[in-house]
Order: sequence, then C-alpha cells, then structure tokens
Amino acid sequence: MPIVFNKRDPIYVQVIQDFKEKIAAGVLQPGQQVPSRRELASQYKINPNTVQRAYKEMEAEKLIFTDGNSPSRITEDQSILKAVRREWIDQAVTDFVESIRPIDIPLEEVMGMIQEKMTHSENQPLKEEHHD
Repeated sequence: MPIVFNKRDPIYVQVIQDFKEKIAAGVLQPGQQVPSRRELASQYKINPNTVQRAYKEMEAEKLIFTDGNSPSRITEDQSILKAVRREWIDQAVTDFVESIRPIDIPLEEVMGMIQEKMTHSENQPLKEEHHD
C-alpha cells in the first residue's frame, strides 16, 4: 500500500520512515527481499533517484543490505531490528505524551486507558513480549 507523503519532510526520509515502521511492525521480515529501486519508485509514484537515496541511507544505517548483484534485503541483525522497533515505539509515545500534556490527566488514569485500549483494540489481546 503506497504511503501518503507530507509536504514538510523530504520524500526519501519518508520512505525510510515507512520501511522502519514496517520493520518494527513485522510487516518486513529479517532477510526479506525488498523491491528494486525502480519497482519501489513505480509503486510509490516517485523518482527512482529518490528511492536510490533512501536505499543508500538505509544501507548506511544497516537497515538493508545488498550482496553483489543480488536484490537488497532487510537486515537480519537483531540489535538493529530491536533498535528500529524501540525508535518507532519511542516516537509514538513521545507524540502521544506531547499531545495529552495540556490536559493535565493523572498518570494512573492514562496508563489505565492505554491498557484498556491495547487490550480491547480490534478485540485482540495485547501480545505478551517475552524477554530472554
């Protein structure tokens, strides 16, 4: 599903953010092949040079890797994958906190509401995360 680009951030940055969100959400799996630069440009209806820049940045961040002439793939490095997930969650929490700060609501009430929403969202219980 193509992303809707905003006008304030460079498109290549938004492409990277889209990849990070999909990695964090598990939509893009470790080692999964990503579309070619031309393919993604066509899907997103953007310039192939923009996709090239996004891919170059993601390779520098080690989010994706390319071996020789093989297609690019999502990293399999668990520390990078965990960092992407953590970054995504941290940004979502920061945005949420900043949006409700003016309301002056007790933390316990907020935490209760979050737990309720997460437990009952889409009638699916929140998955427990197991730490090794």
